[in-house]
Formats: sequence, C-alpha cells, structure tokens
Amino acid sequence: MRFLLGLSRAIDTLTEGVGRAVVWLVLLVALLSAGNAIMRYGFSYSSNAYLEAQWYMFSLIFLLGGAYALKHNAHVRIDLVFGRFSRRTQAWIDLVGTVLFLLPMALGVIYLAWPWAMNSLNIREMSPDVGGLPRWPIKLALLLGFALLLLQGISELIKRAAFLAGYCSAPWDEEGKGGVK
Repeated sequence: MRFLLGLSRAIDTLTEGVGRAVVWLVLLVALLSAGNAIMRYGFSYSSNAYLEAQWYMFSLIFLLGGAYALKHNAHVRIDLVFGRFSRRTQAWIDLVGTVLFLLPMALGVIYLAWPWAMNSLNIREMSPDVGGLPRWPIKLALLLGFALLLLQGISELIKRAAFLAGYCSAPWDEEGKGGVK
C-alpha cells in the first residue's frame, strides 16, 4: 500500500503542477478576450486566429483543470446528501463512483478520441477559417486532459481504498494527500 500511496502522491503532484499552470490561462483568456473586443469595436479589426486562440485557451482551462478540480474535491456533487454521510460511507461512494463511472468514462473518451486526434495530427489539420489556427493541438489536449483525469481518478481511488483499509486518516484533507499512518 505504501507504493500505491507514493504513486498517488506523485499523481497529485503532477495534477497540482498542471492545475497551477492552468490558472494563468484564466488571466490570459480574459486579457485576450478584452483585447479582441477592443480591436473589433475600437479599430474595426478582427482576426480568426485571436478568436480561435481564445476558444482554445478556454477549452484548455476545462480540459486540463478537470483533474485539479477532482483532486481538490471541487467537482460537481450533491453535497446536500453526500455531506450527511460518515467519512467511511463517503469513501465507499467515491470508490464505487470512480470505478463504475469516472474511470470507464475517461478510458472511453481516450479510446474514442485517440484515432480522431491522431488523424488530425497526421494530416496537420488546420482551421477551415481564413487565418485560423492548427486544430491538431487542441485535439491532442483533449487526450491529455482525459489522461490527467484518469490518473487523478486512480489517485483518488488509491486514497479512498487506503482510508477504508486503515492506511491513512483522511483522504479529504486540505492538501488532498491523506494522512498516512
């Protein structure tokens, strides 16, 4: 179990690093959006590349930020009901939900998106719009985002299993590490 908890900590560290980098995209997309609006309405200038860059950054925030949200327990859940259960019951709900829903969904998206993204990469797919950006990087980001979500799901699974087996005190602590006994 110590090896698995170490693996979980390594995944958490990766997720934390990616999440902290993605936070900066929020500022960049806000600045780009404001710049686009100023250029369009103030100077009657518009660029498909700027618009697509804005869409790509917005997509990256969600794709790469999903694992970070899962790690920090900031994902959507019915807390009104979930919060009334004991920590042990919460751990079981998380464990079963991860095994039955999160991991299969992430694997399914990766499996289905792989040929689509690889084809886009192989042909160096470009936007059909004049002056648009390459499409293949954002399609690869879809794979990366779901791979990170899959890894973080495995980390959460390890933490919940360790908690239920008595190896750690609380997988829901502030740092998301779980207190190893």
